[in-house]
Amino acid sequence: MTMTDIRSPHMSRSLSVTKPAARSPRGIVTAQNRHAAQIGADILAKGGTAVDAAIATSFALGVLEPWMSGIGGVGAILIRPDGKGVTAIDAGAVSPAALDPQDFPLVEGKDGDLFGWPNVLEDRNVVGAKSICVPGLLRGVQAAHERFGRLPWADLVAPAQTLAQDGLVVDAHVTAWAAQEMGRLRRNEALAAWFLPEGLPPVAPAAVAGRVTRLHNPALAETLAVIAKEGAQALYHGPVAKALCADIQTLGGYLDCADLAGFRAEISPAATAPFRDRKVHFVPVLNGGVTVALALRYFNETPPDGAAVPSPQGCLASAQALARAWAHRFSEMGDGAERSLPSCTTHFSVVDAEGMCVSMTQTLLSLFGSAVLSPSTGILLNNGVNWFDPRAGRVNGLAPATKALANYAPMMMTGAGETVAIGGSGGRKILPAIYQVLIHLVDHGYGLHDAIAAPRYDLSAPPVLVADARLGQPTIRTLAAAFDLVLADREIQPNSFTTLGAVRRQHGPDGPVNEGMAEPWHLWAEAVVEGAPLMPVPPCRGEI
Repeated sequence: MTMTDIRSPHMSRSLSVTKPAARSPRGIVTAQNRHAAQIGADILAKGGTAVDAAIATSFALGVLEPWMSGIGGVGAILIRPDGKGVTAIDAGAVSPAALDPQDFPLVEGKDGDLFGWPNVLEDRNVVGAKSICVPGLLRGVQAAHERFGRLPWADLVAPAQTLAQDGLVVDAHVTAWAAQEMGRLRRNEALAAWFLPEGLPPVAPAAVAGRVTRLHNPALAETLAVIAKEGAQALYHGPVAKALCADIQTLGGYLDCADLAGFRAEISPAATAPFRDRKVHFVPVLNGGVTVALALRYFNETPPDGAAVPSPQGCLASAQALARAWAHRFSEMGDGAERSLPSCTTHFSVVDAEGMCVSMTQTLLSLFGSAVLSPSTGILLNNGVNWFDPRAGRVNGLAPATKALANYAPMMMTGAGETVAIGGSGGRKILPAIYQVLIHLVDHGYGLHDAIAAPRYDLSAPPVLVADARLGQPTIRTLAAAFDLVLADREIQPNSFTTLGAVRRQHGPDGPVNEGMAEPWHLWAEAVVEGAPLMPVPPCRGEI
């Protein structure tokens, strides 16, 4: 095995980043954007359920970080009323019925996006109108509201509508995302006009100017106004749907009004699997939760060692179990093959004062999705075709009217008097991160703060394992003996270890208490309490 150190020689070796968890008997919203989390918390304060708060947060995130998610994307939701069963709502990517695999001829090399597929001519599976799958997210949100919502639909869309009217505030984070994807953004005139004013990434003015720069998308504000008034069906039937499909087809895409009208979210009891004395719950088919649950099944074969922090041998055992689960995923899973356990994305988690928990992930897949903005509707579209293996006929192979094998993994864990709702963003890196947090919570007794802030490894492209240097030399040497190891910094950008967020509800002797924790290395992420201040926690365990 090999060890490669890719850490920047310029980075401080003594840098410490921390962020407090939030604790309260009231509701908590954890999201990758503080403003979106605050909007969700305000909905809780108005009497909304955790699902109401999640819906408002969902719409807000689509405006505040549109390169990650939005109504042109897909997603999945887990919902658990306090002490009851977990419901799964799957609004994942389905390819258009008119998609022709012959339009995606292979050329030499591998793509440099997320999955290392063989290259496709002109990157048609990654960028452009041909890469767009049915945007199912709103159908999933609609189903959640019908079953578990309390406040009127329009009240949940209104904050996002206002944000869209005001325009996106530019800060260094917005500049970084736009600059990173300049080449892709330039390929679509409407998207470039939004994110590359004057042909360059937007830059926030100096503080002495006393003003802010905003990026405006008035068509999106108008579309949200229609959705607020008419409901989710406005995206799937009628003028908005027709305008959206016309824009996509003008650019050479396949999506048509029949694809939109025919899409339905899949609603079912969540799949459940044991882990130690707990149960993990996940969306049943074709998502990352299935693989996390399988890895936990394999790791269950290794008894916990009782250590306060993961030992080198414990880390190795967990990594080997995860590698077995990846091998199964790559060889067996896809629509038409295995879909569940064998016999660039955003996640947010919500818990309300009554104990309802929500774990929800939504995505455009790649950063800025397909890099196609519908000028008539202001909707930025997903590139869900990129989830398919472009080699038609293979497991998860590219085909028309087919459900994609996605990497998002909203999950819950119950038992021992608590419910944890967790998820993340970062493509395949989501799975190892969630997996390790669940192990930290169960085997090592970590609190939510420590479990998310702790050093971790990423094993999302085996046999290469990416290790956080804070794991310590004994663990790094042990892992390097079994894997091709790359040593990387835990930093904001590039993020080699994914962005996590979670909430937890515990039932103690003094009554239930809620907790929320956001990824400490993400500048925007926050856990916001319904009407209460954040409470600090000690530094994380496990740093060496």
